[in-house]
Amino acid sequence: MKHAVVRIGLAPTRRSIFSAPAAEEYANKTRNRLQELGVEFVDIDDIASDGLLHDDQDRIAIAQKFKEEKIDGLFFPHGNFGTEYEVARLAKELNVPVLLWGPRDERPDEKGIRLRDSQCGLFATGKVLRRFKVPFTYLCNCNLEDPEFERGIKNFLAVCNVVKAFRNIRILQIGPRPFDFWSTMCNEGELLERFNIQLSPIPLAELTSTMKKADQGEVDQIIEYCRGHFCVQVKDEALEQIARLKWAIRHLADQYGCCAGAIQCWNALQQEIGIMPCAANSLLNEEGFPVVCETDIHGAITAIMAEAAGMNDNRTFFADWTVRHPDNENGELLQHCGPWPISCASCKPTIGYPLAFDHPGAVEAPAKLGELTLCRFDGDNGEYSMLMGNAKGIEGPYTKGTYMWVEVKNWKRLEAKIVEGPYIHHCVGIHKDVVPVLYEACKYIGVQADLYDDNEEEIRAYIRGE
Repeated sequence: MKHAVVRIGLAPTRRSIFSAPAAEEYANKTRNRLQELGVEFVDIDDIASDGLLHDDQDRIAIAQKFKEEKIDGLFFPHGNFGTEYEVARLAKELNVPVLLWGPRDERPDEKGIRLRDSQCGLFATGKVLRRFKVPFTYLCNCNLEDPEFERGIKNFLAVCNVVKAFRNIRILQIGPRPFDFWSTMCNEGELLERFNIQLSPIPLAELTSTMKKADQGEVDQIIEYCRGHFCVQVKDEALEQIARLKWAIRHLADQYGCCAGAIQCWNALQQEIGIMPCAANSLLNEEGFPVVCETDIHGAITAIMAEAAGMNDNRTFFADWTVRHPDNENGELLQHCGPWPISCASCKPTIGYPLAFDHPGAVEAPAKLGELTLCRFDGDNGEYSMLMGNAKGIEGPYTKGTYMWVEVKNWKRLEAKIVEGPYIHHCVGIHKDVVPVLYEACKYIGVQADLYDDNEEEIRAYIRGE
C-alpha cells in the first residue's frame, strides 16, 4: 500500500497595519520550507496579488479553488498579525482540519519598532476560530528550521489523513454478527447519521457464490504467493478455498466501494466452505485492506483510523485482549485465530489450524516485538470514544494463532477502562506511535479521545511543539 498523499491548502495571512513586505517574506520562506519537507500544498499566490489572505473577495476565490482542488487540510501561517476573521471564514466554509502557526518575531530595532507581531495575532485568531466553532490544531510560535516545526507539520498531515479516511468509510459487512457476540453489535443508522459511516451488508450466500466465480488464474497466483510466504500445512483443497475466499472478498469490496471488511468468521461459514477465513483475512490485511473478525464493525473503523494515522505505511493487526502475562503484572496477551498480516510476524507464518476450531485456514506466528499503539473506537448509548495508548512487545509463553505479549504502563487501569466501557475485548495494534495523531484527529470527527496511559498533558505538549 502506498504512502498516503495529503494535500493542504496554504493560506498565509497578514494585517494591513503591520509590515506587508515582512509578511510576504515569511510567507515565501514558509513555502520554501514546505517544499523542502515534501509537503503537497495548494497555494493562493495566483489569487492574492501578494500571496496572502487578508481581502474578503480574495477569500471567496480562495475557498472556491480549495474546494475544486479537494484539499485535506488548511494551514494558516501568520506572516504578521494576520486577519483573523478571514481565517475563520475560510476555515468554517472548508470544514477540514486547521493548523495555526506563526514564525517567532524578531528583536525590535534600535528605535523600538516591531514589524510583525505574529504571536499576538495568533492569540486573536484562536479566539475567533472558537467563536466560529471551528476546531483547530495549534503549533507553538517557533522558527521554520526548528525541529518542532517539521514534527508539527508531519503530525498535522497524518491528522488530516485520519479525518479524510474517517469521513469516507464504507465497510463490507459479510454476514450478521455471530449470535453469541452481543458485544460486537453496532447501531448502523447512528453511524451513518453521526459520522457518515456506511455499511454494505451482504449475506454469506453472496460470498460463497462469488467464490465459485473466482478467476482461476488469479486464484493460482494467490496460491503461489501463499506457498512462497507461508509454511503451508493444509491440504491443497483447503488452500484453494483460502485463495478463492481472498479473491471473493476483494472482488466484493471493489464492487461495493468499500475500504475495509468485517466478516462473520464462524461457524456458519465453515459449514458452507469448510475453512476458517483467517488466512484470507491475513492476505487482505497485508494489502492494506483491513478485515476484522466476528463482524466487529467498530473494530473495522478502528483499523481504518490506525492505518491512516500511520500514513498507510504500517499494517494493523486485530486482536483480543486475552489473558494476563504469567510473570509480568503489566503484561497481557494479544491474540487471534490468525488474521494478522505477515509483515507483523517475527518469523515465516504457518497456515494451519486454530486453537478452538477443527477447520483449517488459520495463521500461526508470534508477532515481532517493538513499540506499539493499541486502540479501539467504540460506543454505546449514543456516546462514542476512542481508547488509545502505547505498549511494547515482550517475551512470553508460546500460544496458538497470531499472538503477541505486550507490556503497558498500568494494566489494572487499562483493564478497568475496557470493562467499564464502552469498549470490548477487541483492539487494533500498529507498530508505530500514532497516539498524538489519533488524539488530535478525534477533535475533528466528534469522538472523545480516551488515553489509557492517563498522559493527556504529555500528548498535548507534543502536539503543540514541546
